[in-house]
Amino acid sequence: MAERIRLNDGRTMPTLGLGTWPLDDAEAERVIALALELGYRHIDTAVRYGNERGVGRALAASGLPRDEVFVTTKLDGQHQGGDKAVDGLRGSLDRLGLEHVDLLLIHWPLPARDLYVDTWRTFERLRDEGLTRSIGVSNFKPAHLRRLAQETATVPAVNQVQLNPYVTREDHRRYHEEHGIVTVSYSPLGKGGDLLRDPVVTGIARAHGRTPAQVVLRWHLQLGLVPIPKSAHEGRLRENLDVYSFVLAPDEVASLSALDRGDGVDSDVSGH
Repeated sequence: MAERIRLNDGRTMPTLGLGTWPLDDAEAERVIALALELGYRHIDTAVRYGNERGVGRALAASGLPRDEVFVTTKLDGQHQGGDKAVDGLRGSLDRLGLEHVDLLLIHWPLPARDLYVDTWRTFERLRDEGLTRSIGVSNFKPAHLRRLAQETATVPAVNQVQLNPYVTREDHRRYHEEHGIVTVSYSPLGKGGDLLRDPVVTGIARAHGRTPAQVVLRWHLQLGLVPIPKSAHEGRLRENLDVYSFVLAPDEVASLSALDRGDGVDSDVSGH
């Protein structure tokens, strides 16, 4: 069972979750049903992913008490500005078959539209009304977070960003740590498999008798990050969850962090 991390609003979330991009409804229903059976208790979806109905069907079929599964969804650009997020979240809840989500995120800041501050105030109201327990953001840079801090009353509980040893985002992590924001890592294992074939990663994996994916996920956990790896295969789902029974040495964590290659690909291009 995954450990939990405390958010700045006093609530907690599992320290490892399951990402669902780019699963469709049918795939999401199958994969999440299996993941819940294996012990996952943190599921990440989004309106943009088009799989909230599948996620909801798997949650309903699991028979698990609602408070045992932490569910995140995200509202994209069509739900920014005015009260658009109200209908956006109600639509998500209808598709998910839930009365509330545990965490609601603004999927992207879209600064050229200059609507994310207004949208964040609507998020505060949705939280106060109980339709979401916590509120946060995704793909926000420190400059966007600073503006929220200056113009609104709530510090985001999380910022979900692309992050892994090739894309370490030290500037984001530093700002998050200074302001009590939990960093959630999407694409935590990198893209295309290059990271998992990196000699530094494979060498550490051999030393621990673990897989490269387990080593990278352990790196996230030891840095206080919350990775949300995605997989549709039972073996890898099991493997990704089994990362709590070993510890990387400080020099191993540093070696992985030193693999940083830069800023990564903008998520609004990749779809996350």
